[in-house]
Amino acid sequence: MIFSRLDLDALQQHLAGSPLQDWAADLPAQLDAKLAVGHGDLQRWYAAVEALPPLAAEVTELRDELRLDGACDDARRAALKSALQGLIPWRKGPFRLFDVHIDTEWRSDWKWQRVAPHLDLAGKRILDVGCGNGYYMWRMLGAGAGSVIGVDPNWLFLNQFLAIKHYLPEAPAWHLPLALEELPARLEGFDTVFSMGVLYHRRSPIDHLLDLKDKLLRGGELVLETLVVEGDAQQVLVPEDRYAMMRNVWFLPSIPALELWLRRAGFVDVRCVDVSTTSVEEQRSTEWMRFQSLPEFLDPADHGRTVEGLPAPTRAVLLARKP
Repeated sequence: MIFSRLDLDALQQHLAGSPLQDWAADLPAQLDAKLAVGHGDLQRWYAAVEALPPLAAEVTELRDELRLDGACDDARRAALKSALQGLIPWRKGPFRLFDVHIDTEWRSDWKWQRVAPHLDLAGKRILDVGCGNGYYMWRMLGAGAGSVIGVDPNWLFLNQFLAIKHYLPEAPAWHLPLALEELPARLEGFDTVFSMGVLYHRRSPIDHLLDLKDKLLRGGELVLETLVVEGDAQQVLVPEDRYAMMRNVWFLPSIPALELWLRRAGFVDVRCVDVSTTSVEEQRSTEWMRFQSLPEFLDPADHGRTVEGLPAPTRAVLLARKP
């Protein structure tokens, strides 16, 4: 079944002797309980993963892009594309798998190119919170990470991850269909924790920062990416209703305010390493994600504003350390 593909035995072996050992031992029962609730489309999505043709990745490129290559005839390539299309919509990417190009909604590779130069992930044990389909997890391995565990409760995203894992079964990457709140408090087992595109969905952003800190070893690093607005340390935008057509956006702080939040949460060495306004080339509808996207969420007469008249999406990346 689906959790056999997660290879929890390998995860438990990997975490043996670490501060995460007891948590790993409890995971099978926790995930079985999640699977008992499941999702109405889970069988269909998993059937798409099961339909993936057998292919050997003779070339694995994770550092400069996400690309797998190897012998693949036209019939198997057609079967591969059909199976992957069974997992539409694909939001984070892109992926190039045996000459099948998954042109995702987001050019997540652009964001990674902005973030990666500021990181040292060599040999690190990493937690990726809100990992989506795991795109960044693979890029973290490409940057030298020792292992990556991603958590995201979305079942479609899990199956998209499993589709890639199908061709990289030995890679030390595990996607768990859990929310951050379902992890034990004060886990304190990771060298680096990523939270990218999550903070603005939290009703209590300070609690989110405290939860992230609790997952880090002492001296560990937080990589935080979120929506921001211009202003001083007291400037925070709270949308009245929707922001860029999203209902679940709560707080958009200025960079100085976000730095203050991080310090109040107990982080040190807080610094902003990147600020970027999201363009309609970076986020848009494609063959692999056919719903509305950023071009429809912006004022057609002024791409500097959302359709609600609020500042257009600008994202910042901040690094901070747990003392």
